[in-house]
Amino acid sequence: MQKMEEINKLNNNLFKIDKMKKLILFLGVFFTGLISAQETSNIKEIIKKATEGNKTAQLALGMAYDLGVDGLKQNFKEAIFWYTKAAEQGDDMAQLVLGECYSEGKGIEQSYSKAVYWYTKAAEQGNPNAQFKLGSCYYGGKEIKQSYTKAVYWYTKAAEQGNPNAQGMLGACYYEGKGIEQSYSKAVYWYTKAAEQGNPNIQAQLGVCYDEGIGVEQSYSKAVYWYTKAAEQGNPNAQGILGFYYYEGIGIEQSNSKAFYWWKKAAEQGNPNAQVQIGVCYDEGIGVEKSKSKAFYWYKKSAEQGNSKAQYNLGACYYLGEGVEKSQNKAIYWLRKACENFNDQACEMLNNLK
Repeated sequence: MQKMEEINKLNNNLFKIDKMKKLILFLGVFFTGLISAQETSNIKEIIKKATEGNKTAQLALGMAYDLGVDGLKQNFKEAIFWYTKAAEQGDDMAQLVLGECYSEGKGIEQSYSKAVYWYTKAAEQGNPNAQFKLGSCYYGGKEIKQSYTKAVYWYTKAAEQGNPNAQGMLGACYYEGKGIEQSYSKAVYWYTKAAEQGNPNIQAQLGVCYDEGIGVEQSYSKAVYWYTKAAEQGNPNAQGILGFYYYEGIGIEQSNSKAFYWWKKAAEQGNPNAQVQIGVCYDEGIGVEKSKSKAFYWYKKSAEQGNSKAQYNLGACYYLGEGVEKSQNKAIYWLRKACENFNDQACEMLNNLK
């Protein structure tokens, strides 16, 4: 198992941002007490109050149209109408949601510049989700001049209010030295804040920091702790690394069966390194009963994604007829693929077949 390949994938995936769940915002309108049950006993009451100019009712009505609830047919244009009404009255949640609609082109023509406008309005009122979104706009440079410095400014605002995505991105900025002086220790600080709130990508990244001793004292046991947290939430790269740790007995008691368990979890999500490792487990009976046909199945899955080890093993399966009918042509095909991917064993086997 090539652990560093998995770690590199974790670094690449760190910048993938979770999209906002409008349903959560919708429920938040009611559960934060902005509109009491007495004030809005039914949708007719919400419509009445919205028409009278109550900005919170306008937001609630926009959400109802957006989601198609409370007997209203889903209507994005109506949702935009009421979001705008509430946003123009200064409701920060409406401004945030309206910005999201412009960003996605939902119910209205897509406009990143208008998205930024409304995110800014909400962010300036202290809305942490809007601050995070605005930071991401500056980070990505969509319809706004890219500025890592401004991204860090808004990420910091949101992170200090406990927004886990902002905490993760702020940690990444410190890690990469983007928009702020590089500091691995501060990266770990913010990664920890986000990880403790359950962000699986950041939990995996924090595992990398403990794994490599980056910004923190090296500790395999703590690396295993955070990889496990991320793996249990379905992070395939953390699952792959955790499988490796169980296989080698690093920071945890050695267990082939648990190594197989986590590799299989990652393999089923399409992780090519885990797929080839599962193939090896079936091939050699590591943590599972031997099965040449299942080994072939996983080698093929991985080989088709370009994994050179899997391509070599697949070529060998075809050559030996293990788990599949013999085929020298197919053996040569996959060995050549592996050789082109700098697999020395494949190149040597190809030369011997000539």
